[in-house]
Amino acid sequence: DGTGRVVLVGGGPGATDLLTLRGRRALAEADVVVTDRLGPRSVLAELPPDVEVVDVGKRPDHHPVPQDEINRILVDRAGRGLTVVRLKGGDPFVYGRGGEEVLACRTAGVPVEVVPGISSALAVPAAAGIPLTHRGTVAAVHVVNGHDGLDEAARTALREGSATVVVLMGVAALEQMAAEAVAHGADPATPVAVVENGTTDRQRTTRAPLHAIAERARAAGVRAPAIVVMGAVAAEGLLGPACDAATRVPAATGTSTLPVGAAS
Repeated sequence: DGTGRVVLVGGGPGATDLLTLRGRRALAEADVVVTDRLGPRSVLAELPPDVEVVDVGKRPDHHPVPQDEINRILVDRAGRGLTVVRLKGGDPFVYGRGGEEVLACRTAGVPVEVVPGISSALAVPAAAGIPLTHRGTVAAVHVVNGHDGLDEAARTALREGSATVVVLMGVAALEQMAAEAVAHGADPATPVAVVENGTTDRQRTTRAPLHAIAERARAAGVRAPAIVVMGAVAAEGLLGPACDAATRVPAATGTSTLPVGAAS
């Protein structure tokens, strides 16, 4: 009918087979795909050659496209009568700025749909064998982003052990967050795990107590993208020893651990 529309698709935490069926269906119908750096980029190779791919992701040699410009691209292409898929890593509404894009589309009178994705905040710890809640250990989760640092609720959770704290985009701020948590009363021996490239064949987990995690991460060469998990559930061996057939990601996936209580 010539009416354009925008579909925000959560691409999941990284592994291509963790993109939902509904997300794949949307991609199959797309005239334009506006994509980020994170998420299942390998699916772009499956697109027909006549599909326009607009890369707005951030790389070391490529500055990110401002959000206002991304909004303009979505509205512009849909205004031409095209079906536009905005492919994002994780879930569009968990630190994905999806709400701003929906608002821009609705303000411009463009039909917009959201296809949920599996957030890396939940999926990556699970792939690494870390339960964010565990009966008898902790019953709540608090998610923050490293750019904003630890809020009062996160500091309280770490001090009281009342919730697992999950940090997205937290590698660069790891030392500051750990020091801040300890300064606000968190036990320096609180277990911390940093999971790089979660759900992919490059997944690696680095563990250390809170007081030593920044130094351990530096020594291990930890790089983004990574998820930081702080709290009792991040302790190695909480669920017993891993075995190769237990998870999608092999037990042989790299790990680097400094025991709780070890000197930094």
